[in-house]
Amino acid sequence: MTGTVWGIGVGPGDPELLTLKAVRLIRAAAVIAYPAPVEGESFARMIAAPYLPGGQEEIAIRMPLGDGQFPKQSIYEAAAAAIATRVAEGLDVAVLCEGDPFFYGSFMYLYARLVVSCPVQVVPGVSSLMACAGAAGLPIARRNETLTVVPAPLPDDALRARLVGAEALAIIKVGRHLGRVRRLLADCARLDGACLVERATLASQRIAALRDVGGDTAPYFSMVLVPSARS
Repeated sequence: MTGTVWGIGVGPGDPELLTLKAVRLIRAAAVIAYPAPVEGESFARMIAAPYLPGGQEEIAIRMPLGDGQFPKQSIYEAAAAAIATRVAEGLDVAVLCEGDPFFYGSFMYLYARLVVSCPVQVVPGVSSLMACAGAAGLPIARRNETLTVVPAPLPDDALRARLVGAEALAIIKVGRHLGRVRRLLADCARLDGACLVERATLASQRIAALRDVGGDTAPYFSMVLVPSARS
């Protein structure tokens, strides 16, 4: 008998936003795995910590986080092999993933490696996009409007082309690109109404009009929301 890999979205930060299914599976799993920085605590584990019963084996998948060099091929290969070994022993493994596993989530890199040899199930989580929109009180798309999700690390020309042609926008992975994003939005006449959300759902959450925010960098967990000009 083999176990199952559960890719579990733990949401944006507030532990109360985990789904009932996620909590049940996290409590029941013999093994939990999660991404973690080279040193220090895992944010995904911190979110799930109130629901960990203790006594579980833990696999910390340590890697440099936030440097934009994804995926970490050798790290994910080793992690997938360790998880597959536990599954072959008949153990269920809950892999914790910030936000939603398939919305820019780290679990997708493990999924591609594991699904060919293991039973794998995905449990959706509250995504950072929905958390930021809710925190800001900003309905992001209405009726037949389209929503474009844009990674801030894109080159200027590619980023500008998406800003010009879009209705509602969610600009993710802002971090050290904040100054560029603000400048390009201004160049495209989209700065009015743009909202910066930092650390959504956490005690340190901050929400501000982007034009009023100084500096050229933002925290790692930041997003810019731009409602449609038609709204």
